[in-house]
Amino acid sequence: MKRFFIIVGFLLLLVLVCVGIVGFNFMRDAGIKQYFATMKPPAATVSTVTVKPSEWTPGVEAIGTVNAVRGVDLTVETSGIVKDILFHANQKVAADAVLLQLDDAVEKADLVAQKAQAASDQAALTRAIELQRRGVGTDATLDAARAAADASAAQVNKMQAVLDQKQLSAPFGGTVGIPKIDVGQYLAPGNSVVTIQDLDTMRVDFTIPEQQLPLLKIGQTVKLGSNPADMSFAGSIRGIDPKIDPASRLVSIRGEVANPEGKLTPGQFVQIRVELPRENNVISVPQTAVTTSLYGDYAFVVEPAKPAEGAAAAPAKPEDQKPAGDAAKPQADAAKPATDATKPADNAMKPADSAKPNADGAKPADAAQQPALVISQVFVKLGRRNNGMVEITEGLKDGDQVVTAGQNRLFNGMSVAVDNTIDPSKSANKQVQQ
Repeated sequence: MKRFFIIVGFLLLLVLVCVGIVGFNFMRDAGIKQYFATMKPPAATVSTVTVKPSEWTPGVEAIGTVNAVRGVDLTVETSGIVKDILFHANQKVAADAVLLQLDDAVEKADLVAQKAQAASDQAALTRAIELQRRGVGTDATLDAARAAADASAAQVNKMQAVLDQKQLSAPFGGTVGIPKIDVGQYLAPGNSVVTIQDLDTMRVDFTIPEQQLPLLKIGQTVKLGSNPADMSFAGSIRGIDPKIDPASRLVSIRGEVANPEGKLTPGQFVQIRVELPRENNVISVPQTAVTTSLYGDYAFVVEPAKPAEGAAAAPAKPEDQKPAGDAAKPQADAAKPATDATKPADNAMKPADSAKPNADGAKPADAAQQPALVISQVFVKLGRRNNGMVEITEGLKDGDQVVTAGQNRLFNGMSVAVDNTIDPSKSANKQVQQ
């Protein structure tokens, strides 16, 4: 019997231990859930910019290729052996400067012989004219002499042209490239010798969609550069193709730009922007302030937290602040029984004393001195883009404080702290503030 009671007691103790463990785990899980349910995440540090209307310079952006206004690949017109190369790479040459000399010994000899024949025929023509004047010559003799003289003169000009083809001259002043031939090499007609480019003035060819064609006209300013952040070259539109390509629906545009320092190179890829008239009072923000998602484009706007959301915020309505003194009465009344008691009187008055500054209108705690800031997700409609800025056509207004950095860890209603000491879009913010 005694053994039975021992076993029953042990089982009861085991049951109590199990119940205690289960109860502890239940209370722990409930406490953890309540803690995380009431826990507020720490304020995230973000950079912001204040939205202000500013001047906006719209433009048409495109991609183009730079070429020299005058630039050709020089070739020879006749065959021959290269006798002399009279230029070197990257040399600036004047118009009509001789660049290449082919072997012309045979042509020179033929020209000398033809000049002698022309002189003989001219002398025969002179004698025929004199005889005709004296009346002893016939018209047939004079005509034959004149025809022979003209034919000899024509042959001289022909031989001179053949001799000139043995030389390659610059058609205009410019910069020559790397020679593609060597001394002693045999050249056939059409062989490329060198390229010559006039680098003082460049032309840029690009295309735009047909929808933007009404925005362009001859003489508009064109800016170009290797990237959108460095468009240091400026020119103007010189030509607009009157025909739209039916396959691509693009229009070809040509502009000209001065290149006095030779920084632009023919064939170079460039970013192009055609500037349009300025506009005022345009709402724009840095492009880093806008986030794109499947649901649309949005931005985070920083605003003071509502009193219901702040931890130490004042009452929601001004009229609710009036009975603040009365709100302390229940606490004071609740403390009265404690004052009648002998021992806990002093301790019971402490809650009433801590509530008294609020009832008297004293300053709140340090956390309430600086109103809490939260963010609100606002969907926006985007317009044009320019130099790191994007136009906002709908969603933001003047005075809104928009987050420009740190959006990847934010969510709607989250508490934030503003720190603009480090701003990734500093240059763009300057434009907004102007």
